[in-house]
Amino acid sequence: MNFEVHNWGLEVGNVSIEVVSSSSVFLIGDNDEINLSSFFDTPPEAFTIGNIVPLA
Repeated sequence: MNFEVHNWGLEVGNVSIEVVSSSSVFLIGDNDEINLSSFFDTPPEAFTIGNIVPLA
């Protein structure tokens, strides 16, 4: 996905952050590139692959 934003003349006076989730980005200023990634920390034996209930 290409996402381009122009905030000409944007001024940040005061910032108050009360809650941060596990997938948050807080950025003030310029940035050429942001790379996002994700992963699961669930062990492989916790995944169920295939049908849970056998189909007749």
